[in-house]
Amino acid sequence: MKNSRKGGRIMETKDEKVLKEPFAEIGRKMHLLLHTGQLLMENGADSDRTVRDMMRTAAYMGIPKDRIHQHVMYTTLMLNVNDEQHSYTEFRKCTKHGINMTTLTAISKLTWRALEKNYSLHEFERHLLRIKNRPRNYPVWLTALGAGAACGGFCKLFGGSWLDFLLTALCAFLGFYVRKICAGYAFNTYAVIAITSFATTMFAWATQFLTGTMNWYPLISCTLFLVPGIPLINAVDDFLNNFIVSGMTRAIHTLLIVGAMTFGIVVAIRLGNVADFTTVSLRPDNIYFSQAIAAAISSMGFSIIFNIPRRLLPVVAVGGIITVLLRNVMVLQLGFSQTAGSFLGAAVVGLLALKAIHWFHAPNIILTIPSAIPMIPGVLLYRVLFALLNIQDITASTLLAMMRNGVEAITIIIGIAIGVAIPNIFIHRYIENNKQRTVKDLLDKRYLKDDE
Repeated sequence: MKNSRKGGRIMETKDEKVLKEPFAEIGRKMHLLLHTGQLLMENGADSDRTVRDMMRTAAYMGIPKDRIHQHVMYTTLMLNVNDEQHSYTEFRKCTKHGINMTTLTAISKLTWRALEKNYSLHEFERHLLRIKNRPRNYPVWLTALGAGAACGGFCKLFGGSWLDFLLTALCAFLGFYVRKICAGYAFNTYAVIAITSFATTMFAWATQFLTGTMNWYPLISCTLFLVPGIPLINAVDDFLNNFIVSGMTRAIHTLLIVGAMTFGIVVAIRLGNVADFTTVSLRPDNIYFSQAIAAAISSMGFSIIFNIPRRLLPVVAVGGIITVLLRNVMVLQLGFSQTAGSFLGAAVVGLLALKAIHWFHAPNIILTIPSAIPMIPGVLLYRVLFALLNIQDITASTLLAMMRNGVEAITIIIGIAIGVAIPNIFIHRYIENNKQRTVKDLLDKRYLKDDE
């Protein structure tokens, strides 16, 4: 935006006036605010991040924070802007939920850049549409390889051999394509999960014809690329930040996905006449070198699925190594519980991310969650549902094991979520105050420039 000089006085342009007056072009402003929030919510942001980025966008648009009110749910965003004389309300539905961390990074950068450079609403909208329509960083075949690598890494973390790793990666690779084909036909989301888990488990079952024996670790690990790790962590994060309704919706959505996975797996093992494989030991064979490699591979594999920027893949790999090795040392060497070990691993990465976000210019969610994903207890979750689906044959000992698995899985997830969120829990106000000061300084520069 440029100012024009007339009679020794700088005249404001129309765009500058729009950014100074809260209710100027208010319909367009609210549309862009809700579009920003929709992109965040539909691409894996938790509710707190969605609110923060929308409020920063509102500040850029000249809307004071005491005049704007938001109500955030998993499927709906509501926005109200008002003062003593005006009140405007608009809703926006969020229907296509997925994970795209490049989008989250780009929107975060856009909101700050718009403040710094005083973008016109047209410029902001153009950049927002460019973010929305940006192709993924990885082609489909590479994303399928990422899914294979993620599950193969899990297999190795559980104690499988490198041959098991390769077989798991192959099955998950094929399963990813099954999922893509089903999604292409616009099947119901949970039907897609059930069909994919069924097909992928059958692929793992069929590997016995290659090796001459049943391959238990591929059977356990091949479907884990479907485990909703980020929705799980976001659900806990929403609860911690008092977004109860959104957190409940995410939690129920997560349970439905795990239930669909379990249904597909159970049908497959029934058709294959496979014995109960949920009792297979998941203790790693080595807690250092091979586990570090597996953790790095798994973190990068999930990062490809989550579409993080390519430049951050090595960073996430290091984060995965730190979380898993700390967890293993705590649990296997020092005798701590899985929950305590997972919490410590996630907490260390969460604290390191406070510095790393400035080094790599990326939101902390991009660095912490892919690093912590290899610790998500997906196997324990569907062990619980597997037992429920076999309720007619359940014994007292099996019921006790099911309850133990369920409690352990929930506490591990809470431990990971709290560990990742430690900066927000303990120094959230300090971080937010720093950001608000930065926003205020940028706005002061804008108005000072206008007054010169």
